[in-house]
Amino acid sequence: MNIGEVASRAGLPAKTIRYYEDIGLIRPARDANGYRAFRDTDMHKLTFVARARALGFSIDECRTLLALWEDRERASADVRAIASDHLTRIEEKIVDLEAMRDTLRTLVASCAGDDRPDCPILSSLAEQER
Repeated sequence: MNIGEVASRAGLPAKTIRYYEDIGLIRPARDANGYRAFRDTDMHKLTFVARARALGFSIDECRTLLALWEDRERASADVRAIASDHLTRIEEKIVDLEAMRDTLRTLVASCAGDDRPDCPILSSLAEQER
């Protein structure tokens, strides 16, 4: 398969596929003319990485997960640990986002949104932390 076919099937831009090759996540073969010749295994790896990235795993985590996926002697505990750590970070981000939402909700509710220049939103942003 050429890069266009793989990009279409994996749902990834060709530029992303080239980047994944540059950083060593995939290593497609090369034809005699120098063009990339993607195999089914490359396609599976790209799909795997795309799914992992969609779940928010970092490139380094994807590299580790990919290595574990290819290692038939792996311990599922290793995979679970990576996913569990990632889940913890997501849950922490959710708490932070909920706090941001609550603060903004309060600020928006306190702003009259009229023609007057006073604005509690700007006042809050301008406050120095104590």
